[in-house]
Amino acid sequence: MSPETVVHIGRKAVETVLLSSGPMLLAAMVVGLIVSIFQAATQINEQTMTFIPKIVAVFVTLLIFGPWIMNLLLTFTAGIFTSIATVGR
Repeated sequence: MSPETVVHIGRKAVETVLLSSGPMLLAAMVVGLIVSIFQAATQINEQTMTFIPKIVAVFVTLLIFGPWIMNLLLTFTAGIFTSIATVGR
């Protein structure tokens, strides 16, 4: 296995992780920003008010993007297995 192959597999792994976690991180960030603006405007500093909406947003985003994420992970895994099979020859 050449160093280029290892770098390529590592690059694809990082890309897959970023793509699969991106929608949930983006949803949590947007909801957190909205809740922070609301808290600053109303001067309500309740800690549970920041966590509960973020958790709900992440779960809803996971339900929406779940099939796409699963397809992305299955494609990456199949590519890894295919590359292992071709290196063994």
